[in-house]
Amino acid sequence: MAYSKPFPLLPLLSIAVILALHTPMAAAQLRHFCANFATSPPDSRFQKNLNTLLGNLSSNTPRNGYSSGTAGKCTDKVYGLALCRGDVSTTDCKSCVADATTKIRELCPKNNGGIVWYDNCLLKYSQDDFFGEIDDVNKFYMANGEEAKDPKSFMQKTKELLTRLADKAALLKSSYAAGVEDIGGSVTLYGLTQCTRDLSAEDCKKCLYNAIAELPQCCGTAKVGGRVIQGSCNFRYETYPFYKGA
Repeated sequence: MAYSKPFPLLPLLSIAVILALHTPMAAAQLRHFCANFATSPPDSRFQKNLNTLLGNLSSNTPRNGYSSGTAGKCTDKVYGLALCRGDVSTTDCKSCVADATTKIRELCPKNNGGIVWYDNCLLKYSQDDFFGEIDDVNKFYMANGEEAKDPKSFMQKTKELLTRLADKAALLKSSYAAGVEDIGGSVTLYGLTQCTRDLSAEDCKKCLYNAIAELPQCCGTAKVGGRVIQGSCNFRYETYPFYKGA
């Protein structure tokens, strides 16, 4: 579980499959969930601590693409982290996290937990200590509408590429890996895997392996692009360059 206590989602914010465009997305907001296990008024000590934490995350994350922290004490303590995609620039990271810290307050104004994903970053907070725990509760899928011409072979090679990148990401300090694979027929497959850096190498690998196992749910028989995006890790693959350096 992602938290020491469950992080249930509001009923209208269940896991969704979203059809993605065939063009690379900018730093658009992808999805958000608000926790419904507790709320507090805007003038409460918890919400004031949350404002402090979000300000710290906005300031600290662009330095190396990741930061985590706490604010407050006892029952008013809040935990949070922010992560930028491994290939984005410091400027884009700063912009994305700044947007996320503002947007999460609008989306979850009274909630004691929330998570928002952008194409370039992730931001999450909770009243419960979730550091070092795999969050596979908060997740969603995105898939390209186009089908591969040779479904069985395509999905096998996709799984092989993502597994290789998962192994690599788990061993790196950045917890991020990207790579390409020539799968024949003039088709090149591009892949990306990433974990939040509070996870151990073992748990990063476990999180990504579990996400890869959801390829059928995410991407049907053989969509030519797709993502499984969770609170602690994510992967993406496409048949076009979608990350910097590809």
